Formats: sequence, C-alpha cells, structure tokens
Amino acid sequence: MTSPFIPTLNGRTAIVTGASRGIGLAIAQTLAAGGANVVLTSRTKEHAEEAAKQVEGPGTAVGYQAHATDEEAARTCVAFAVERFGSLDILVNNAGTNPAYGPLIDIEKSRFAKTLDTNLWGPILWTSLAVKAWMGEHGGSVVNTASIGGIHVAQNLGVYNASKAALIHVTKQLALELAPKVRVNGVAPAVVRTKLAESLFADHESEVAGSYPLGRIGEPDDVAAAVAFLASDAASWITGETLVIDGGALLGQAGV
Repeated sequence: MTSPFIPTLNGRTAIVTGASRGIGLAIAQTLAAGGANVVLTSRTKEHAEEAAKQVEGPGTAVGYQAHATDEEAARTCVAFAVERFGSLDILVNNAGTNPAYGPLIDIEKSRFAKTLDTNLWGPILWTSLAVKAWMGEHGGSVVNTASIGGIHVAQNLGVYNASKAALIHVTKQLALELAPKVRVNGVAPAVVRTKLAESLFADHESEVAGSYPLGRIGEPDDVAAAVAFLASDAASWITGETLVIDGGALLGQAGV
C-alpha cells in the first residue's frame, strides 16, 4: 500500500524515532518521498542502516543508532541531523513499547517503568532536545504516535493505554508551551499491521477487521499519511490535536 498523501517538504530535515520497521519506517518513506531528508533511529546500528536503505525519494535517508530513552544518544542524533543537513524541522516521536501486558494489579514496577520511560519520557526528551537545538529559534513540527488506547480502556493493556493517554495530554501541553514557533500534534491509531500489534490480530484478523466499520485493520501507510499531513504546511493552523486513525473503531462494532 502506498501512502495517498505526499507532502511538499523539500529542504526540510526530519528525525523519526523507532523507524526500523512498521509505522516508523512508513513515516520515514512518506516524508522522504515529499523531499525531506530523514534520520531514522533504531536501537541497533544494523537495523537503522537497513531501514534507511529501504527509503526512496528525493530526500536523503540516514540510519542512526539511538534508543528512545538514551539521553546521550538522542542528543548526539539531534546534533548529527542539524550538522549533516543544516536544520531539524520535523520530529516524529514514534518509538514505543508494551512489555506490560496483563491486569494492572499484576504488573511489576520494572515493566511499568519501562513502558512509561519509552512511551512518555522519550517523546518529552527528544522534543526538548530538538527545540533547544533548532526548533525553538527556527520553528518546526512535532508529531507524537499515541494510540486509541489513550482514549478508551481495554483488557490487559492498562499500562500501555495509560502511557498513551498521558502522551495525548503531553501533546497538548507541549503545543501550548512551544507555540507559536513549534506545532505539536499526535496520531492515535487503532490496530495496525505491525509486529508490536501482531498479537492483537494474529489468527483472527478477519474477526478484528469485521468489527471495524471500515472493514479492515490499519496499514502503516494509513498512519504515515496522517503524520505527513500534520508535519507539513497543510496543517499550519493545527496544534495540540491528536488525530484518530481507527477505521471507525471508536464508533462501535460494525453491524451492531
């Protein structure tokens, strides 16, 4: 599936965290197709560089090893982007994790902390560094990958959903604090065909898809198109919003 929205981003530079596969890689591909230079981060150098090789377009793609919660790696990555390409105009905080599956009362503190560290502190950290290195003076756009789990409750996903609910609030808070120079928005996907979400649809995809009014689960390009829109000048009067991308899931089960 090819993203239906290709923004005009010639001469701009983007960092996409957690971009070695799935939604992050699709976002990087869409931004590069629009002309942006893109730095793709991953926990390992090998995965980051392999992902960059898959990105085609007018923009240049470079892989960079940086775990989402490693402050020194994040700092050097931001500095690298500015030095290599001369700016940092777009930041997509896409990296996320969910090691805390199960009832809230059964979650160990270590898994709780890892989830909040990656899904909430990571976006705050990267945004802070991007603003202080470039965006605060020159302007820019930040897009956070949240989830519809941040809007409603679900069995066994309490910690993950709480982290995404907090990220939606943080998106609004940062939008207020950083205006007017920097716009901050988010996307909230439902189940998308990724490795992280695979357990939510594997072996029963038709059942999950059938419960959505639009009749299918999401694809990474569905999210990438929305992120590209929010990052582009087409959304220049939008900030503090989180765009739901869920095939109608929050409307209720299809046919009921």
